[in-house]
Amino acid sequence: MVEQETLLIDSNEYLKSGVHIGTKFKTRYMANFIYKTRPDGLSVLNLKKIDERISMAAKVLAQYEPQDIVIVSRRENGWRALKLLNKLLGMRVFSGRYPPGIVTNPDLETFFEPKIMVVCDPWPDKNAVEDAVRIGIPVIALCDTNNQSNNIDLVVPCNNKGKKSVGIVFYLMAREYMRKRGLLTGDAEMPAKMEDFMEE
Repeated sequence: MVEQETLLIDSNEYLKSGVHIGTKFKTRYMANFIYKTRPDGLSVLNLKKIDERISMAAKVLAQYEPQDIVIVSRRENGWRALKLLNKLLGMRVFSGRYPPGIVTNPDLETFFEPKIMVVCDPWPDKNAVEDAVRIGIPVIALCDTNNQSNNIDLVVPCNNKGKKSVGIVFYLMAREYMRKRGLLTGDAEMPAKMEDFMEE
């Protein structure tokens, strides 16, 4: 059993969100994060490693101003969390279709220069990842057991298909980011609840 005090949140919250339930397919790269395979063939991710990587991602992101961070989620399961990150912190987010050229073509009116990118799933968000590589900025990606990790600088292993699990990952990243940036001090509560990050 995972020692409780070392996790960012009660392990029961993690388990309830299904953040650790992977897919039946596993890539070589994600093997390091897999704790076991269930009798039904689904891979189970290691909770402690999920927790460590969320913490690492927040630490990396905390080195950047919110407006220098861009977060992309083509899949609907991350849209609510992204809108909230934008509202709470002013991070730039793209829910749904990622606009081509937005970070690579200075002639576009909407052009901007992020310093780091977070993607919800490197497969549907591959155009965004390719752009990040082109302009040479680091990429943090939520990766399930079936993801490849090419061009990803920091993998956050998790169930990136579930609404609750994506919500809990972004909630914790936001909370830790705010703590590390001094926006939440002491035992101050987040201005948004965990449920607010989860799609209905």
